[in-house]
Amino acid sequence: MLSPCLGREDLRRALDRALEESRWVTVVGPPGSGKTLLVRHTAEGLGATWVDARALRHLDEVLLAALGGLGAETAPGDTPAGALGRALDGRDCVLVLDGLDLDATGAGPAIEAMLEGTTDVRVVVTARATAGEPHESVVRVGPLPVPHQRAPLEGPAVELFLRGIRAAGGPLVDLTSQAHEVRRLLSATGGLPLLIEQVAVQSALVGLSNAMSTVSLDQAVDSAHGLLDPSSATALRRIGLLDFPVGLGVLAHVLERSPAEAAELAGDLVRRSLLEVDRRGHFDTLSPIRGRARALADPDDVVAVGSGLLAWAQSHAPDHDNFGAADAEWLRDLPAMRHAVLTACADPASRAEGYSVANRIFSSLYTSMRAREALEILEGALSSGDGPSDIGAQVARRAGIAASEVRGTYEGLWLLDRADEHASAAPRPEEQLAKTASIRAEMHLDAGDTARAEAEAKRAISLDPDGSIRRQATRTLADVYASQGRFAEAARAVSDAMPARISRDERWIDLSARTILARIALEQGRIAEAVAGARAVVLEARELAEDRVGLLAETLLRGIDPTWQARDVVRDTLPWAVRLPVLAQDGRDLLVAGETRQAAGLAADVVALADSARLGRDGVEARLLLGRALVGLGDLDQATTTYLTALDSCHAMRLPLRAADALDGLAGVAQARDLPEARLLAAAAFALRTPRMAVRWGYSADYDVVPANRAPAEWIDGAELSDDAVALVTAAFTRPGPSAPSVLDALTAAERQVADRVAHGLTSRQIAEELFVSPRTVDAHLTHIYRKLDINTRARLAALVVDSR
Repeated sequence: MLSPCLGREDLRRALDRALEESRWVTVVGPPGSGKTLLVRHTAEGLGATWVDARALRHLDEVLLAALGGLGAETAPGDTPAGALGRALDGRDCVLVLDGLDLDATGAGPAIEAMLEGTTDVRVVVTARATAGEPHESVVRVGPLPVPHQRAPLEGPAVELFLRGIRAAGGPLVDLTSQAHEVRRLLSATGGLPLLIEQVAVQSALVGLSNAMSTVSLDQAVDSAHGLLDPSSATALRRIGLLDFPVGLGVLAHVLERSPAEAAELAGDLVRRSLLEVDRRGHFDTLSPIRGRARALADPDDVVAVGSGLLAWAQSHAPDHDNFGAADAEWLRDLPAMRHAVLTACADPASRAEGYSVANRIFSSLYTSMRAREALEILEGALSSGDGPSDIGAQVARRAGIAASEVRGTYEGLWLLDRADEHASAAPRPEEQLAKTASIRAEMHLDAGDTARAEAEAKRAISLDPDGSIRRQATRTLADVYASQGRFAEAARAVSDAMPARISRDERWIDLSARTILARIALEQGRIAEAVAGARAVVLEARELAEDRVGLLAETLLRGIDPTWQARDVVRDTLPWAVRLPVLAQDGRDLLVAGETRQAAGLAADVVALADSARLGRDGVEARLLLGRALVGLGDLDQATTTYLTALDSCHAMRLPLRAADALDGLAGVAQARDLPEARLLAAAAFALRTPRMAVRWGYSADYDVVPANRAPAEWIDGAELSDDAVALVTAAFTRPGPSAPSVLDALTAAERQVADRVAHGLTSRQIAEELFVSPRTVDAHLTHIYRKLDINTRARLAALVVDSR
């Protein structure tokens, strides 16, 4: 429940009017004037998204914090500004940036541009100064009126003062006999609500006559600090050195006290309005007070905070660098862990300890799917300077894993190269080189380059055949073989990766390997076995808090067991490598539910994201879903293009069973168009599955095309597609017509669809909605079109399309 906003009725009405008339309102006023409380009262019924911008000093920090508040984030290749604009476009909401330093961040032009690029979003900023931008309206918050010498002692300032004394347990105030003291103290506050509250607490503790009259917030904090006992004063100074809320465990280490003693000290500061407690029970210094409390801190306080945070981090990080589950207690104080690691790494004397903690917490961050936070911590450690060689190699390697999930599959390769540099000085270089090769194999597999993935996994094993990485690299080989339809080899690799005795730090390998077996069973039509295997993995993963592996197994299970009740998960917080399979399954669920148009839109989004993140296998799966949805909508032209693109990708990535799915989709389209190749396409799909004892399932089972007796010999080479197959299949759908050649013939089918809609006057967003792609994809097509046709405007493109007709 919010505190009363005393004496601010006119300001509240002014803020309401400003929000009705303007899409950007900046509420300005001095520290302690109650800007935040005023906006909280106004925003309470508006469903506002609240961003605490008090500690942000750079524009990108502001944009990323706003994305986080909205539950969105940047996609690979995105800028924070572009991602925020897309997240807000068409959304009727109020975005509050509380405590934003417009001068330091230079956020004014970015907010202006965001408003110009969106339609409904409104922005409220609380700040000390205005931005001076055209869209900005200003509401100024000043002090509360203080009764002058001859005026009655009444009004909001008096009411707030008396309320503060009562809340702090002070005696009743007689406004007649104690009028002089009340006037003296209120006059010293200048009417600033925060100063009034501070003076009220002092008055409750030492009496009106002994309370110090102050003329600034700094003086009020100094006075409050002077009234505290030594232990509470130390607590105020040390908490002021922290830029983030902390739990009781962290606080106890920083204050060098037992948890019970720390709780008592913090409670005393809360009662004196010097500290606040959030809904999670974390303690934080009030923003206007933090700066002065920090200024009061002495060198001993700084040392104690740093050593206390590091001691807490060391005691809560797992003992082993491969241990750590998603329910680790320290995750609730992740900002404190980040600060402890980066502060330790910044000091050469404690850098080795900082590297060690960073390495040990990675497993919990990874399995809880906090790749962005992991990358921030690990890159921060690396940028501080080189740590111990063996740990440095591991930290760089793990930073590469996180970077690949946050920025795109191959964005972490340079960090793997750095890991190899560290490895050369490690006690066992071959072990570190093997581990890095294993991670490269995983990256190549995510990208769909199965040949390079297989080569790197085998290299990892050959570098350290008896080492700790053997099981992980063998599991990667199993995944490669399963993707290529080499099921016997995949099963042997799974067996090699799953010894009878499973060590505690490698349970995820066992769970992941068993998920591969479930996938193989599904491909070969053993549905009951696939369901049972996936169920067992999900249940065991939940017991072990192995969230990542469990979610991937559950995503598989959702598609084959309609009775399974999946746990809800916030999609926007997941790393891309996990999020895209989950979103693709969401699309399949929509298709099953008959919501075909929504399924097509979601599939198009996944295609765009997979392409930008270079997640090749996910892109293929999404295109197969999109093609099926487009067929359901009757858009056979787009379905054809989508399936042909998927077929080309499958051939390049060596994914024969997904190629069979694309061929079945094309067979369905060909049959609907009465093309003679329909049965040949179905026969080619059959020829890819038969040697692998695989069956049709999922979308392929939806197309009832009777295969020909034999696939064309030039399409199939042994058990694989021939090198000419994609071109020959494409030719069946793109036979040249009798029309005269056109300058537009240089465009692909997808580019021609965009060009046609530009000629009809559609915007990029409207074209995206019609074609079930993202606006970024439309803009990319336009860039290619302009280059091919040697033009640079939409008007010129529209004219060329019209002329060609």
